[in-house]
Amino acid sequence: MQLDWTYFFSLFSMGAFYRASATVIALGSLSWLFGLVLGFGLAQADASHARWLRWPARCYIWFFRSVPLLVLLVFVYNLPQIFPATGVVLSIPFLAGLVGLVLTEAAYMAEIHRGGLQSVVKGQREAAHALGLGWLATQVRIVLPQAFRIALPSLINEFVTIIKLTSLVSVISLPELLLTGQRLYTQNFLILETLLAVAVYYVAIVTVFGAMLNALERRLELGRRQPDALLEPMLSELRAGLGSAPLVAAAVPGSGAPPALELQNIHKAYGAHAVLKGVNLKVSTGDVISIIGPSGSGKTSLIRTVNALERIDQGEIVLFGESYIKGGAPVDAQRTRQGIRRIGMVFQSFNLFPHLTVLQNILMAPGLHGQGSRDEQRAAALRLLDKVGLLAHSSKYPHQLSGGQQQRVAIARALALRPDVMLFDEPTSALDPELVGDVLKVIQDLAAEGMTMLIVTHEMEFALQISRRIVFMENGLLQVDVTPDQLRHSGAEPGDAMARVRRFMGLEMVAQ
Repeated sequence: MQLDWTYFFSLFSMGAFYRASATVIALGSLSWLFGLVLGFGLAQADASHARWLRWPARCYIWFFRSVPLLVLLVFVYNLPQIFPATGVVLSIPFLAGLVGLVLTEAAYMAEIHRGGLQSVVKGQREAAHALGLGWLATQVRIVLPQAFRIALPSLINEFVTIIKLTSLVSVISLPELLLTGQRLYTQNFLILETLLAVAVYYVAIVTVFGAMLNALERRLELGRRQPDALLEPMLSELRAGLGSAPLVAAAVPGSGAPPALELQNIHKAYGAHAVLKGVNLKVSTGDVISIIGPSGSGKTSLIRTVNALERIDQGEIVLFGESYIKGGAPVDAQRTRQGIRRIGMVFQSFNLFPHLTVLQNILMAPGLHGQGSRDEQRAAALRLLDKVGLLAHSSKYPHQLSGGQQQRVAIARALALRPDVMLFDEPTSALDPELVGDVLKVIQDLAAEGMTMLIVTHEMEFALQISRRIVFMENGLLQVDVTPDQLRHSGAEPGDAMARVRRFMGLEMVAQ
C-alpha cells in the first residue's frame, strides 16, 4: 500500500485545517495563559502558612492531577444537565474545552511555579523587607520575575503539552485538527495521509510558538547579558551634573533627644533554644557600635530583630523615643513598615536583586516609596554609586561584579532610603581578603559623616578603629559594653569579662 502524496499535499491548502489550526492555537494559548495565572495563585496558597489557604490548594492540585482530562472534558461539557445555569457558557464546545484544560493545567502549573518560587532564595525576600516593600510589591517586583525566569523552560514544555492535549477536545465535537482529520478520513478512508498531515500541522504550531517562547527565555537569561561600563569621558560629564553631597546627613543629637534606638529586655527563642536572653542596649544618635562574639552567641539574631526580620518573644524596641516593636503584642504592620524605612540593612550575602541592574537595585525602594521626582531619585542614586566608587558600573547586573563591588552596591541601596540607622551583618565575611578593604572604607566614610550604625563583625582591628563602643555577646547576653580605648588600655583580672573580650580579640593583657 502506497501513500497518496497528491492528496497529502492537497490538505495544506484546505481552509478547514487552517481554521482548525486557529482553534488549536487559541485554545492552547488561552489555556496556557489562564493556567499560568491560576497556577501561580495556587502555588502561593500552597506555600502559605495559613491552613485555610494551603489545604484547599493542595486538594485542588491533587484532584485535578488525578482526574483524566478526557473524563473531565466530558463532565464539564455535560455539566449543564446538572446545573442548567452553566449552559450559557459550557454548552459552547470551545468554552467547555477551555474550562476543562485550564482546570487541569492550573494544577500542573502550580507545581512548576512552586519549584520556581522555592528557587528564589530567602535572602531576596529579606532584602525586600529591609527596604520596606510590602508583600504585594515583593511578589510583583522581586519574587515573580525571578521565579518566572527559573520556571520558564518547564512552562515552555507545558505549552507544548497543552497544544497536543487540545486533540482531546474532539470528544466534545470541537472542530480542532484531529476532529477535522477524522471527518475527512471517514469519507475517503485515507487515514494515514490525513493523520500525517494533522501531525505536520501540530509540529508546525509547536515549532513556531516554541521558537517564540525560547526567544523569550534567551532574552531573560542573565548570563547572556554583556557587561556595560561607562568610559572615563562619559563619567566626567556625568559627575559634573551630579554635584556633591555627603553619603548621609550629619547626625547632630539635640539636648535631651531620645536615643536613636533602644532595646529593652529582648528575648528570642527558636523552639526550646533561647538565643537572646534579655538583651538591653541603648544606641545614641551618631553611635557606631560593633557587636562581636563567638559564633552562635546571638549577634545576627539581635540585629535582625531591629528591622523585624525576626520577631521577638518578649521585650520592646524603641525607635527615636517611639515604641516600634513589642514582644507578645499583635504586629502593627503600618508602624513596623514605617520604622523599617528608617533602618537600612546590609546583609552578609549581599542579597542584590539579580534581575535588576545596579542602578535599578538602588532606585527600587525610593521609587516605590515616592521619595522625590524620578530625576531626583536618579541623581541621588548616581551620587551614591559615585561615592562608593561604582558609577562606571551602574548599568551592570550583580553577577557581573566582584563580591566587594556587590557589597558596596548593597550599601548604596540601603542608603538610598536615607535611613537614620544602618545595620551591618558581617559585611565582609563573604569576601576574599583583598576585597575587604574597599567595603570597610565605605563604612568608615559613613562613620565619619555621622551615621548611626550597628555592625556585627569579626574584623577585630576594624572594630577597634571605627567604633565608639564595642559590645561583646556570649550565650545570648551582652557581657561587655566598652569603648575601644578601655579595651586597649584598661587592665583586667584573669577570669573577668574584660579579660574574656581581650582574649577573644587577640589583645595582650595590659597590667594596671
